[in-house]
Amino acid sequence: MTDILGRVRDTFRSDQRADPDRLVERLHAINRFLGVVDGHLPDERLVAAHTLIERAGTRLALSRDHTVVALAGATGSGKSSLFNSLARFEMSPVGVRRPTTGVTHACVWGPLHDATRLLDWVGVLPRHRFVRESALDGADEAALHGLVLLDLPDFDSVEWSHRSEVDRLLGLVDLVVWVVDPQKYADRVLHRSYLREFHRHRDVTVVVLNQADRLAPDDLPRVLTDLRRLVDADQLSGVPVLTTSALTDAGTAPLRAQLEQAVAQRQAALRRLSGDADAVVDGLAGLVAPGRADDDVDRPTIRRLIDALAAAAGVPAVAEATEQAYRHRAVAATGWPLARGLRRLRPDPLRRLHLGEAPVAPERAPEPGGLLGIERAPVAATSVPEPTAAQRSAVGLAVRAVADRAGATLPDPWPAAVTAAARSRLADLPDALDRAVATTDLGVQRRPVWWRLVNAVQWLVTVAAAIGLGWLVLGYAVRALGLPELEYPMVGVAPLPTALLLGGLLCGALLSLLVKPVIRWAARRARWRAEGRMHDAVAEAARGLVVTPVREVLRAYAEARSALGVASARR
Repeated sequence: MTDILGRVRDTFRSDQRADPDRLVERLHAINRFLGVVDGHLPDERLVAAHTLIERAGTRLALSRDHTVVALAGATGSGKSSLFNSLARFEMSPVGVRRPTTGVTHACVWGPLHDATRLLDWVGVLPRHRFVRESALDGADEAALHGLVLLDLPDFDSVEWSHRSEVDRLLGLVDLVVWVVDPQKYADRVLHRSYLREFHRHRDVTVVVLNQADRLAPDDLPRVLTDLRRLVDADQLSGVPVLTTSALTDAGTAPLRAQLEQAVAQRQAALRRLSGDADAVVDGLAGLVAPGRADDDVDRPTIRRLIDALAAAAGVPAVAEATEQAYRHRAVAATGWPLARGLRRLRPDPLRRLHLGEAPVAPERAPEPGGLLGIERAPVAATSVPEPTAAQRSAVGLAVRAVADRAGATLPDPWPAAVTAAARSRLADLPDALDRAVATTDLGVQRRPVWWRLVNAVQWLVTVAAAIGLGWLVLGYAVRALGLPELEYPMVGVAPLPTALLLGGLLCGALLSLLVKPVIRWAARRARWRAEGRMHDAVAEAARGLVVTPVREVLRAYAEARSALGVASARR
């Protein structure tokens, strides 16, 4: 693209009347537009823009010294006769049988080899190429040196291939001379299908009333006035309307002077590109809205999406299991040591879901097919219950809501592109959500300090109870053996061993009762903390798989609108 635009700039600098930098800027902008909308808009809406970028570079790379002029007209308008008269040789066949001109003929003023590549690109067969200028002409034809004159097939030919060839060449030539005759100058096909479509190329359009010699002197001004009216109605005001006759050199003098001027200025190719750029921009204008559109997705909509995905991922069930697991583990850590064995016989609620273990650190490099912006790690599938039909439906509605809100202010077909982007990664959502839950640190692996303190107190009172029990058993054994009885120290009215045994049991049971409210409160906090962390993980998956693709489309739209604004001729 840089080489293409460089050629345009260099060509323009040969004539200070044109603005090279402005055309370069416009072509750059159209090329940037195509880059940012690639994959978002239907290809058929971008064909003209791609064609312009390709044609601009190819045309100027082939030749900057030639002006390609086409004689276009209907059957019987005298195109071939006019072509031969301008060339002053019989080059294109003239006849009365329809269609008269079946193939394109070319006449080159100057060395033919310099225009060979250009004629190859235009598509004129070698046997239909002619050289007008020769040593015998002297300086007679010097004013037209660099002209490539084409005699096109009839656009109203009964042969479809002829009409197709005309349409193709009209998109390639630099300047078009529309040849009409006094009988059919008001032909509807000519004006509606061709002249009206060239209203953006008035700088490279000429209308010729040929066979003017057939009109009476009093009728010629009237016909010219009517033709001028029709041309103006085709939005081609200012386009030259000339009269010609192929019978004499004087009859072609007005057209010859017009061609000499076009060749001397060497502006036709550049003006044609500018007109093509106008047509492309006008064609693309409907793809962007004039006002500013939102370039992000609103937060309430994203929050609803995250909530729907969290429900489908089983976050509420895992959060409840986290609370139960916390209580299970807290009781097992702070309860009476002699009863903890019974607690361990109960299954851990999180382990039933294959959760609660230390999360695996994500790998540095994402796996193939990984999430956008989310690191992957080898994590086993969880046993979280599958989402219900209602939850899956809620996810679909939430994704659609994101697309609808993001694309609400965009013109067609951008809303469809936003919807496609929002749904582009839905197949990855189940694994991504399962991974988000599985890799979340639920905060149940760490043993709080107060657990260890209560555990130490429980073991202390349990040891005291065991000491008291052992002391009492020892005293009973001594008496049973008839040995002198042991003297127990007294604590008030109770022996010390009895006080140790009963005190230890009572303190252990009382401590278990006292920490139960604390465990319930801490378990609820653990649930809220785990639920928040899982929501964050689900939000990351939602951003990577739904929101980020939507934002990419919105950014592409904003860039496309900016590029088209630069490419506009009215900037």
